[in-house]
Amino acid sequence: MTDPRYSSDALLAFAHSLFSAAGLDDDKATAVATYLVEADMMGHSTHGLALAGWYLQSIADGIMARTGSFETVSDRGASVCWNGNRLPGAWLTSEAVKLAVERAGEFGTATVVIGNSHHIGALAAYLSLATEKGLLISIASSSPSGAQVAPFGGLKGVYTPDPVAHGIPTPGDPILVDISASITTVNMAQRLIREGRQYEADWLMDAEGNPSRDPKVLEAGGTLLPTGGIDHGQKGYGMALIAEAITQGLAGYGRADAPKGTNAAVTVQVWDPAAFGGKDAFLRQTGWLADACRANPPRPGVSKVRLPGEAAAARKRGALETGVVLYTGIMDSLVPHAQRLGIELPAKL
Repeated sequence: MTDPRYSSDALLAFAHSLFSAAGLDDDKATAVATYLVEADMMGHSTHGLALAGWYLQSIADGIMARTGSFETVSDRGASVCWNGNRLPGAWLTSEAVKLAVERAGEFGTATVVIGNSHHIGALAAYLSLATEKGLLISIASSSPSGAQVAPFGGLKGVYTPDPVAHGIPTPGDPILVDISASITTVNMAQRLIREGRQYEADWLMDAEGNPSRDPKVLEAGGTLLPTGGIDHGQKGYGMALIAEAITQGLAGYGRADAPKGTNAAVTVQVWDPAAFGGKDAFLRQTGWLADACRANPPRPGVSKVRLPGEAAAARKRGALETGVVLYTGIMDSLVPHAQRLGIELPAKL
C-alpha cells in the first residue's frame, strides 16, 4: 500500500479552509496552511499536516488565539521583541522573518525575538523567505511549556528538543540545516507508539537512566536523549542551553513563568552578506564549501555526499510536479475535524 498523493494546491486550499472555519483570521489561516504543507513537501512529515489536528483542537480549546496581533515589547531597529499573545506560530514566525529580512536590508543584520507564541512547526519551512533573497538566516525555537529532555547526566526532563535551523545561500540551491538538541522528537516518538514500532537505536532514556529504543518509556517518566547520546550528550545539552537563552531568555518569558498550554519562544536572525564581506565574496566561499562537500569521496555504503537540505529541495520539486505524498494516516486524522467544520476532503491524485 502506497501513501496517498495530493496536489499541493488542493492541500493548501483544504488546510486554509479548515483553519478559516475554525476561526483563524484569513492571514493566519493562510500562514498555517502554507507552512504545514511546505513541511510535507520537504518531507518533514511529522511537522506538516500531521500537526493540523492538534492545532485545530488547540483553537477549539482556546489555547491558540484565533485573531489579533502581537505586542511590540521593544524595537531598536536591528533588534525587535514581540509578545506573540499565543497566536499561531506559523504566522508569527513568517512575519518575523519578513521583518528581519526588511531590517537586514537597512541595518545589515536584524534579530526578531518572539515570546508567548503557539507551536511553529518545521523551522526549515521558513528559511526560503530569506535565502531566496540571498540572505543568511537562523531560526531557533524552544517550548517552555514542555520538558522532555534531561540535562546531560540527569534523569528528569527540563527542556524540549530546542531546534535550530540555518539557511545558507550558495550559487546553487541553498544549504538548509534543521537540527535539534535532542536525537529525536516527541512527534516522532508519538508516531512510533501509535504504530507499535521502536527506534532503530537507543535514542531515549527510561526513568531509571537506562538507554532505550522503546518510545513508550516517555509515558513512564523517560526522556529523549540529547544530541550525542549517553556518551557525548553534553553537545546537545550545550546546544539546548544556548537555544533556551536566545529564545526565552531574550524574549523575557519562558520556563520561569511556568506557562500553561502549548507555548513557544522563537528567535529569527538574518544577515545581508552585502553588509559584510560582500555578496559575491560570500557566495564564493559557500560555493567552494558546497562543491568540496559534494566532491568528497563517499564512505562504503554511501552513494554520494549530500548537503543538508538537498533531499528536501528535491522532494519539494517532485511534490510540485507530481503531488505531495502524505504519510499514512494523516488525512484520516483530519476527517473528524473536516466533518465538524463542514470542509470537504481534497481529492487524491
